[in-house]
Amino acid sequence: MTLLGMTSTTRVPTATTRVPTATTGDFPTPERLFSARHFPVALGIVALVTLGAFENRATISIMPTAARALDGLAWFGPANAASMVTFMVAVAVGGRWVDRVGSRTVLLSGLATFAVAQVVTASAPSMTVFIAGRGISGVAEGLIDVSTLVFAARALPEHLRAKVFATFAAAWILPSLVGPGAAGAAEALIGWRLVFLLPSVLLVPAVLLILPGLRRVSPRRDASAPTPSDPAHGTSGPLLPALGLATAVALLSVGGPLAFDGGPHRYAGLTSLVIGSALLVVTIRAALPAGTLRAAHGIPAVVALRTLLVIAFGGIGGYLPLMLDVTHDVGPALAGISLSVTGVFWAAGSAIHGLDPVQRRLDAAARVRLGLTLIALGGVGPVLLSLDVIGLVPGLTGWAVAATGMGLSSPSLATEIFTLAPEREQGQATAASQIGASLGSALTTAGGGALIAARHDTLDGGVFALLMGISIATAVIALTVTHRMRPETISGH
Repeated sequence: MTLLGMTSTTRVPTATTRVPTATTGDFPTPERLFSARHFPVALGIVALVTLGAFENRATISIMPTAARALDGLAWFGPANAASMVTFMVAVAVGGRWVDRVGSRTVLLSGLATFAVAQVVTASAPSMTVFIAGRGISGVAEGLIDVSTLVFAARALPEHLRAKVFATFAAAWILPSLVGPGAAGAAEALIGWRLVFLLPSVLLVPAVLLILPGLRRVSPRRDASAPTPSDPAHGTSGPLLPALGLATAVALLSVGGPLAFDGGPHRYAGLTSLVIGSALLVVTIRAALPAGTLRAAHGIPAVVALRTLLVIAFGGIGGYLPLMLDVTHDVGPALAGISLSVTGVFWAAGSAIHGLDPVQRRLDAAARVRLGLTLIALGGVGPVLLSLDVIGLVPGLTGWAVAATGMGLSSPSLATEIFTLAPEREQGQATAASQIGASLGSALTTAGGGALIAARHDTLDGGVFALLMGISIATAVIALTVTHRMRPETISGH
C-alpha cells in the first residue's frame, strides 16, 4: 500500500470536500474505517492507543504508592516531570526519524523502548532508578505517538483520517473507567510493581495486532536522503532546541512549588524559575515552527492553536478533581467522576467530528471554532461551581459541554497537520504539534502549581476560579486566530 500524504502545503479541505466512496455494484457506498481493507490498520492503532491509555491511567493512580514505597515522596515532582521532559526531546527526534525511514521502524523502536521502561520502573530498587524508568517511558511515548499518527495518516485514505482520530478518544473511555481500579486491585493483591509490568504483558497482543497493518506500509523509498529543511518547520537540527525547551519546562515545573510553598528552598525555586524562563525565551523559537509565536498562516497557526487549546482545556480539567475535593469535600471517588465525564464526552465530540455530514459542511477551522466556543461556554460551569454559585450536577454538565468541544477541536487540528504538510515533512510537523501541546500542558502545570503552592494554607474556590478563568480567556484568544489555519496563499491575506 502506498504512503498517503499531501504533496502541497497549499491544499486545504473546504466545507464541500467530497467523501470518496467504494463502489458496490451500481451503487456507490461510503468507504468505512473498519472495512476488510482497512481493518488491520484500524485495529492495530486502536490496540496501541488503548494500551497507552491504560498505562497512563494506571500509572497516575499508582505513582504516589510507588514513591512512598521507595521512600522518595519528596521526589514525586521530578518523577512526574521526567517523562514529560524526555517526551519533548523524543518527539522532535522521532519526527525527523519518521521522515527519513518511515513510521514502521520508529514505531517498533518505540514499542521496544516502552517494554524496557516498564521493566526498569517495575524493578527499581530506589527512587533514582524509578525516575530513570519514567524518563525512558517518555522517550517511548514520544516515538510511539509521532510514528502512530504518521502511520495512520499514511496507511489510510485522507477521508478516513477524521474517523481514525475519533477512535483515539473512544479508546480512552474504558481505560479511564477501569484503569485506576485495576491498578488499585493489582497493588492490593501483589504490589505496585505489578502495575508497571502489566502493560508489558499487554504489549504482546498489541504488537501482534499492529503487525499486519505495518507490513502494508512501505518504508520511505530513499531513507538515506536528507529531509529537506523548510522555514515553516523550524531548524534543520531539532535536538538541541527541543532539549533546551525540555530543560526549561523541567525548571519551571519544579521551580514554582519550591519558590512559593513557604519552605526553606525558596531561593532555589526562584533561581530555577529565572533560569527556566530565560531558557524558554531562548529556545522556544527554534523548537517550534517559524511563525508559531505570532500564529502565522498554515502549520505555525495550527501548532499555536494546539498549544492554546491545551492551556484552555487543561487549565480547567487539570484542576477540577482537586477543586472538588478541596472546596466541596466530595472525596476522591466522586471527584474522579470528572475524569469519566472528560473521557466520555471527549469521545462523543470526536465521534461527532468524524461524521461525514460534519466533515462535508464544516472545514477544519470551523470545527475548531465550534470546539473552542463550547470550551469557553462550558468552562463557565466549573468556574461557578468553584465559587459555589451552582451545584455539582450543573457544574459538571458545563464541563461535559467543554469536553465535547475538546473532542471536536483536537482531532481537527491533528488532521489539518497532515493536510498542510507534504508527506516528506509529516513527521516533523506532527512532532512540532506534540511539542506545542506539551509546552501548553507544562505552562499550565507550572503556573497553576505555583499559585496553589503560594495559597496552600488558604486554598479556596477563588484560586480555582482564577485559574479556570485564565483558561477561558485563552480559549477566547484562540478563537481570534482560527482563520489563520489556512495557508496565506489560500486565505488571500
